Amino acid sequence: MPDPNAIVSAVIRFDPPLDRPPAEILRGPSGLSVELEGGRRVRLDPGNPQSAGLAEVLDELSKRRHPAYIEVDPATSTIIRLFIPLVSRVLGMRPIDTGVLGVELERSHARHVLRSSSPDFAELEGRLREAIRSRSPVILSENDRHEVLDVRSYTPGPEDPPFPFPRPEVPREPPWPLNWLRDLLRWILWPILSWWRGCISEAKAQQVFDAMNATNCNPLTVPVPCIPFLYPDNGCWARAHEMCRLMFDMGLKPKKVWIHGSLYVATKNSPVCEIWWGWHVAPTLCVRGPKLFQHQRKVIDPSLFATPVTKADWKAKQGDPNATLTDTDASYYWFNGSTDPSYVETLLDLAQHRTLLKNRSLQHGPPPYANCP
Repeated sequence: MPDPNAIVSAVIRFDPPLDRPPAEILRGPSGLSVELEGGRRVRLDPGNPQSAGLAEVLDELSKRRHPAYIEVDPATSTIIRLFIPLVSRVLGMRPIDTGVLGVELERSHARHVLRSSSPDFAELEGRLREAIRSRSPVILSENDRHEVLDVRSYTPGPEDPPFPFPRPEVPREPPWPLNWLRDLLRWILWPILSWWRGCISEAKAQQVFDAMNATNCNPLTVPVPCIPFLYPDNGCWARAHEMCRLMFDMGLKPKKVWIHGSLYVATKNSPVCEIWWGWHVAPTLCVRGPKLFQHQRKVIDPSLFATPVTKADWKAKQGDPNATLTDTDASYYWFNGSTDPSYVETLLDLAQHRTLLKNRSLQHGPPPYANCP
């Protein structure tokens, strides 16, 4: 059965209201309480230095009508841990190790796992399989290792934002003779076209990379419009799209490269020192070499590197030699060809992952994590 000391709620109301900084309210005689679904009330411990920051995270979730997973001390009803669930359809499950099921979500590129050692394994597996069968969205709560803690159905309320519509199918490729002719013309004309179409120098590429990296978030304050490179677990599609927007504003012509595989990266930006992905994406730019007509596309990915890198080096960093790379136009928001020309989804997804970074940093300290090799 679900943990009785854990609450999943999209209703988050403060008493008293947050009309002042949370730290100031916590010092008051009545402290700060939170009302959740079903009228259940929990408290923020004024003696806990994390409480003011947790109140800010809960306030951000409340404004977006996004659910929270809250663990409380049964003796005091104070919040001891907070996770931010994912709201998504479940695409599939498969065994990835002994006693471990991998869970694939529509709105995520991270690897999520359900372990048979979980006390609620049978119930959680049943809920996930029903979600796959019905194609209904769920609220999935997990810890920092992306181990599933709770699964429940999601039904938007009248004031909630609508759940994203199903993504369109990938546009069909033209017949193979046209592909062959297109590739032949590119091979013949590319050395000439690439120069007047805007390939940049190595020095310029580094300047662009540094400009993207300069947008990185302070992990404890995450001011808009920073890009949460320090939360590498998830959200690469939004980071890549925002970087492309900034590059377009700089007069550049970025594209994107996507990688699919069983991807693994050791990182000091996660408290568990590693991340697993099913896919990943980053912008690319055409960069001139030292010789006439010499050029290649380089990847701009501050979540993994400190400089532009070749696609081969980018692939090698992610630990799967059998992974596949696919180049697309910068307009692709998702690999299946759907777009976000107004950047509305980009802003929403970036806001969500900024909150995830802030919540983790409050409870574990900001990255990089000294325990990681």
